[in-house]
Amino acid sequence: MNRLRFGLVGTGPWASATHAPALSRHPGVDLNGIWGRRPEPAAALAAEHGTRAFADVDELFAACDAVAFAVPPDVQAPLAARAAAAGCHLLLDKPVATTTAGARDLAAAAERAGVASVVFFTLRFTAASAAWLAEQTATGGWFTGRADWYGSFYAPDGSAAFSSPWRASRGGLWDVGPHALSMLLPVLGDVTAVTAAEGPRDTVHLILRHDSGASSTATLSLTAPPKCEGLAVELRGESGTVALPPWEGAGDAFGAAVDALLESVTTGTAHPCDVRFGLRVSEILARAEEHITAT
Repeated sequence: MNRLRFGLVGTGPWASATHAPALSRHPGVDLNGIWGRRPEPAAALAAEHGTRAFADVDELFAACDAVAFAVPPDVQAPLAARAAAAGCHLLLDKPVATTTAGARDLAAAAERAGVASVVFFTLRFTAASAAWLAEQTATGGWFTGRADWYGSFYAPDGSAAFSSPWRASRGGLWDVGPHALSMLLPVLGDVTAVTAAEGPRDTVHLILRHDSGASSTATLSLTAPPKCEGLAVELRGESGTVALPPWEGAGDAFGAAVDALLESVTTGTAHPCDVRFGLRVSEILARAEEHITAT
């Protein structure tokens, strides 16, 4: 296939540090333009990567074959639906939206337009964790699992260099909860029941029942003390106990997500982390949030 003309929506820290560099160096795409709410950062980021800044987001969509999003989820969802309607394939950030309605509208727009989509769940595109997940999915026979993510963005002594207002307001459930679910669902199956409880600060504890009969737990936080931050994924079953190897950073995970979208566009085969999976993750997290509110 021809090189895909990519647009980028967003100019914040994640767009600057991850999205724009990966798109500008990827051999299969051309970074065709950038749009941001504020013209000055958009112009600066575009100049840094040898592309142009668009003043109108719909003009960006019209000039591109695919669009990557690095904006808050509830800004992303309606903009991505417009991009899909313009015929653009979608490289989305997680969560795709923090409301079930927003996620459903986006998934429906992508389906109507017939565009390919990939949601950037970091662990699913990091080589070591993706290989580990594939191995455990093939093994099967799992009894229970857990996926814990302790971040310290908003701890009193933490660093908020890559923080954002939406993360501060929605907390660990919505920011790192998608990571946990992206590792548990492929191995244990869809979630059929959710129980949730609040912990210290923004911490949330989930208990999940899966359609395989297995159960799992997740602890999610952006306010853990920095000395205890980290992630852990563990499975227990007929083969014993296995744990995700130590996290060594995302590496070129975003580049792998671009590869995945290119393959989906070329083959017409939906990726396991497409917008429909993103919708399911948002539905589960919304159900957990409702459970907390009700109790």
